[in-house]
Amino acid sequence: MAFLGEYSSQELLQGQLLLWHQSLSFFKPVALAVAKDLRIADAIHRLGGAATLPQIIAEAGINPCKLRALRRVMRVLTVSGIFTAVQQPATATAAAASGGGGTEGPVYKLTAASSLLVVGEKSSTAAAAATTKSQLPPSLSVQVQLFLDPCRGSAFSSGIRAWFRQDEHQQPAGLSPFALACDGQTIWERAERDADVFPFDDAMASDNAFLMPIVLKECGDVFRGLTSLVDVAGGLGGAASTIAAAFPDLKCTVLDLPQVIAKAPSAAGTSVQYVAGDMFQSIPPADAVFLKWILHDWNDDDCVKILKNCKQAIPPRDVGGKVIIIDMVVGSESSDNRHVETQVLFDLLVMTIDGAERDEQEWKKIFLEAGFEDYKIIPVLGVRSIIELYP
Repeated sequence: MAFLGEYSSQELLQGQLLLWHQSLSFFKPVALAVAKDLRIADAIHRLGGAATLPQIIAEAGINPCKLRALRRVMRVLTVSGIFTAVQQPATATAAAASGGGGTEGPVYKLTAASSLLVVGEKSSTAAAAATTKSQLPPSLSVQVQLFLDPCRGSAFSSGIRAWFRQDEHQQPAGLSPFALACDGQTIWERAERDADVFPFDDAMASDNAFLMPIVLKECGDVFRGLTSLVDVAGGLGGAASTIAAAFPDLKCTVLDLPQVIAKAPSAAGTSVQYVAGDMFQSIPPADAVFLKWILHDWNDDDCVKILKNCKQAIPPRDVGGKVIIIDMVVGSESSDNRHVETQVLFDLLVMTIDGAERDEQEWKKIFLEAGFEDYKIIPVLGVRSIIELYP
């Protein structure tokens, strides 16, 4: 819209941040409902008021395979102040036992808020003495349950809570919280079958229309000097068309599944080509591969597979080969607390489809496993960043 030209890129990104923060705030009560269902506050209380995540998992009787997911829920609850987290140095024994890299993870502690969720069960033997020294606080657990009732009935909330309660023998392997709540459908299957009530594709197209002009204005140099680029899982070509219009000599190719490419507009008279394929199988060769908001939809192993195929598609770095990623880097520098809070809330959203929003160390681990040697993060897109990844 023409009137949006009145605003700078950063003003528009700040506006997007406010809208996302308000919309995603729904996941605050979702995280609280998960913690309440799993009796996390009670587990920490029984452990003396402070505990690591493996200790909480064991005390609460949660399947150990849910540890990383629970860490993400606790990240939301610590950012919002329900719990606190203090990073502790690992002992050599603990590090070896956990396979960690120098820390055994944060120690989670009760706050006044989470203390009010403690129901007051009998303390474990290890913490019995500590528990009896102080009177239990009055529990607001039932009151909070009443206030959480509207949230608990939603598909996202019920799916993620049911997923945490299940063990590996109760559901087919790989069933995500979203699929658990939607009769086994993936988010992409639902988008295809229920486009009127679940306009996923339209939402992605609107994001391209909003973000890509800002990308080209603020960091268009990442495309300069390239002669060819493949937009992986590029849908109907919104992002590729914008790049091609800005760089007429750049040959842009969109790779997506056959059923998506069948809906693509005619490429006649443009520099955008459409190729049907599967990013998990192979990617057409080009100077650069473009992954806009793709990797956050997939778990670490799948991301490594995709990136290995990207690496095979591009030339060495010294002749310009690179992968251009647009995604979140959680915890990237910002003076606005809503910035990080929005990132970790979005992480719960993509966790429901078995995706992840990652911090720099988590990205680095994936990059190294995929065989890349270097990367550069450019944090100029609000809660998202551009990452240049080099072979």
